[in-house]
Amino acid sequence: MGAFLDKPKMEKHNAHGEGNSLCYGLSSMQGWRVEMEDAHTAVIGLPNGLDPWSFFAVYDGHAGSQVARYCCEHLLEHITSNPDFQGGGGGPAVEPSVDGVKSGIRTGFLQIDDHMRQISEKKHGGADRSGSTAVGVMISPRHIYFINCGDSRGLLSRGGAVHFFTQDHKPNNPLEKERIQNAGGSVMIQRVNGSLAVSRALGDFDYKCVHGKGPTEQLVSPEPEVYAIERSEVEDEFIVLACDGIWDVMANEELCDFVRSRLEVTDDLERVCNEIVDTCLYKGSRDNMSVVLVCFVSAPKVSPEAVKREAELDKYLESRVEEILKRQGDEGVPDLVHVMRTLASESIPNLPPGGELASKRSVIEAVYNKLNPYRNEDTDSASTDDMW
Repeated sequence: MGAFLDKPKMEKHNAHGEGNSLCYGLSSMQGWRVEMEDAHTAVIGLPNGLDPWSFFAVYDGHAGSQVARYCCEHLLEHITSNPDFQGGGGGPAVEPSVDGVKSGIRTGFLQIDDHMRQISEKKHGGADRSGSTAVGVMISPRHIYFINCGDSRGLLSRGGAVHFFTQDHKPNNPLEKERIQNAGGSVMIQRVNGSLAVSRALGDFDYKCVHGKGPTEQLVSPEPEVYAIERSEVEDEFIVLACDGIWDVMANEELCDFVRSRLEVTDDLERVCNEIVDTCLYKGSRDNMSVVLVCFVSAPKVSPEAVKREAELDKYLESRVEEILKRQGDEGVPDLVHVMRTLASESIPNLPPGGELASKRSVIEAVYNKLNPYRNEDTDSASTDDMW
């Protein structure tokens, strides 16, 4: 099936933690892809005297996982150890300025990119061909630094709405396209030279060999965009970092609304992240999926009313599935696709915003399997796209 499996791999990698008045959860799933090429970083308490600082990132690899895996282990070190980040002092004495942090992050990206090229050429006699996007946040006591290189995305929810989100680096963006053309390349079918779908990335050294051009002037640039946002203790709710396997099927506002609704029914951030990746799978995402959720003290809290509505919704869906199966005709028990299509045609109140019926697929499937033990297993992995 080419780059895709016959059935998605739905096993998840999870982690969670807390500190510095933050708590986080993460989830990653291979999905339909033949390989898992995503990676992530979650660190509370940074080196060089920056204990109150934290760093989170998601890396979406392509053409292999080598670059993504190396970055998840070493990018933070390259950022925090370079003189630009340290304000030129080379030590932990003074907290970096906003400009110093932004400059240090940029320098760290360029350094690790050059370092990976050198390592690959020494080991293999030529540069590794894999690449990776990177989206992250560095959180200090006063600021949130959003970092983006590629088409993964990060957003901040503040005061009940999307306050900020990073901009995807796509080849058809006018500024990106201009750089690509100045380096002798072209943008065809919205791809660099008709091949690569991102215009900035770490690795991808086949696109970084134009003589006479600096590292940020190549067909593909390793330079991140860095945004500094002052924190608001009263209004800041949560940050979401995710690869394009999530954003391909959920818009910023949809995901923000969905996360908020989930935080009102559970304080288990791993569970919230698992529901995000499952929902995106059932919405039709065919890519690897990774998401990191970072919550501030003003994040939505569990609400007894919301928990009650959720329980009533689950009970209603269970009863509807039972009713649909009882109405079987001469053709026998309807398959899961038929059940989902039937439910999709109905007006069901209190479905999670942003997730809608896809986010309740596991509830529907569980009762379907219980009532129909002799089901056709082939329908179990169908995406919601196949159902209406």
